[in-house]
Amino acid sequence: MAGSTHTVTNQAPPLTGYDVFTSDRALVEAVGRQPAGEAREEALAELSGLGRSCGSWQTQEWGAQANAHPPVLRTHDRYGHRVDEADFHPAWHRLLGKGVSAGLTDAWSRPGGHVRRAAAFLVWTQVEAGNCCPLSMTHAAVPALRADPELAAEWEPRLTSRVYDRELRPAHLKAGVLFGMGMTEKQGGSDVRANSTAARPLAEDGTYELTGHKWFCSAPMSDGFLVLARAPGGLTCFLVPRVLADGTRNVFLIQRLKDKLGNRSNASAEVEFAGTWARRVGAEGRGVPTIIDMVAATRLDCVLGSAGLMRQAVAQAVHHCAYREAFGAKLADQPLMRNVLADLAIESEAATTLGLRLAAACDAAAGGDERERALLRLAVPAAKYWVTKRCAPVVVEAAECLGGNGYVEESGLPRLVRESPLNSVWEGAGNVQALDVLRALGREPAALDAYLTEVGAARGADHRLDAAIRGLLTELADLAAAEGRARLLAERLALVLQGALLVRYAPPEVADAFCASRLGGDGGAAFGTLPPTLDLAAVVERARPVV
Repeated sequence: MAGSTHTVTNQAPPLTGYDVFTSDRALVEAVGRQPAGEAREEALAELSGLGRSCGSWQTQEWGAQANAHPPVLRTHDRYGHRVDEADFHPAWHRLLGKGVSAGLTDAWSRPGGHVRRAAAFLVWTQVEAGNCCPLSMTHAAVPALRADPELAAEWEPRLTSRVYDRELRPAHLKAGVLFGMGMTEKQGGSDVRANSTAARPLAEDGTYELTGHKWFCSAPMSDGFLVLARAPGGLTCFLVPRVLADGTRNVFLIQRLKDKLGNRSNASAEVEFAGTWARRVGAEGRGVPTIIDMVAATRLDCVLGSAGLMRQAVAQAVHHCAYREAFGAKLADQPLMRNVLADLAIESEAATTLGLRLAAACDAAAGGDERERALLRLAVPAAKYWVTKRCAPVVVEAAECLGGNGYVEESGLPRLVRESPLNSVWEGAGNVQALDVLRALGREPAALDAYLTEVGAARGADHRLDAAIRGLLTELADLAAAEGRARLLAERLALVLQGALLVRYAPPEVADAFCASRLGGDGGAAFGTLPPTLDLAAVVERARPVV
């Protein structure tokens, strides 16, 4: 008789055993907007395969295990030799291996590669975001290394490989490698020009010895690192291999691993260089211009990563509310909860649509389209500023949709909550992005022209969007003393671009709700304050994952 009190009723089944990609209609449609042909069909099939893997119980369990067992620093081996390694749980290696084999470091070798990889990155983030850091760094190292054709020819095939080789050994003996990055120092933070790591030239041309401390070094278990150091000719970019060609370990002293709020599965380290061998990338004194394409790529990954976190949070919330009953009806069918879910779904779709549009611009720019390249210069920092800042409130509200269940670790929502602020901090926090927007506006007229051409394609389709474009033009007409309002300007640039894309590509109910609430002022500061006259049921149904 006592056992009957443990009968489980009115609980949603686990969101597992589904295709994470095909259940995301906005993402499928964004990929489908690429030119028709064999490559598009191949991409859709490949992404569906990845989506099924991401939705499987096994892969989800690996994500939970990797987060439950963070990496452990091992400075010495049993004999007292310095090894400076981070030991990871086997689940981490399984995840990283699947990420590499899925092409998350290979956007550069095939048509439409950036869109395919962006969609995969967004999907893969929903399983476990920590392993996306080395995948992102490895992907982004390619354009930086292209500043030196000889280095690019040597390293690019390994960086874009589908083979994950975790063993630390000389790179020329490996079929695939991973890269990390070390720019931040204690005294400078985002001000990388305050860098004090010293680079002393060696006898061999292009080689140097580094001495200094990096406050944040991403993915210290990697095979190579791009770092900034001060050479005789000024701030310069360098490649630091983890293992030298003769098999000896380079001097790479891991002082500690950071104890982070989220992103627990991933190692972020403080490292010392003390006579560390490095190879120059690009010319002396050109460190920031050399590495800037890498930064742009990782910033776009911050947008995609935040979009992935939002999508998973919204999927969990809609799934839960589709099954859970209260006061005689399903939660998803109750007007107020439907309003909350629709509001969250709109934010998620806007982030996804913008991220994939920027990935398409990367493909076009790689093919020589200068207008698309100019668009990226302004749109990436604006999107990075806004989308990453929207992630945390979306994830927290989604957790609230599950009530107390969403506050329990087993639901998976607390892990998403802890992860949600990260992309806003990584690769330059909010002020850095907003000021970068101002630099683009002030120095690169082609960037603003490309942006206005993009949003202008949607003019006349929605009166609220048209009014927002006019208001933005007024703001842009006077950039004197604009630094104090740089955040507001970045926000409006991102919102107008999102609105224009949704008006062009999203179903009318989604575009209508976005324009009414984000551009027309017909909504409150909290989620769940959309005008009740909108078709919110259709918005929620569109966001519901199909199990």
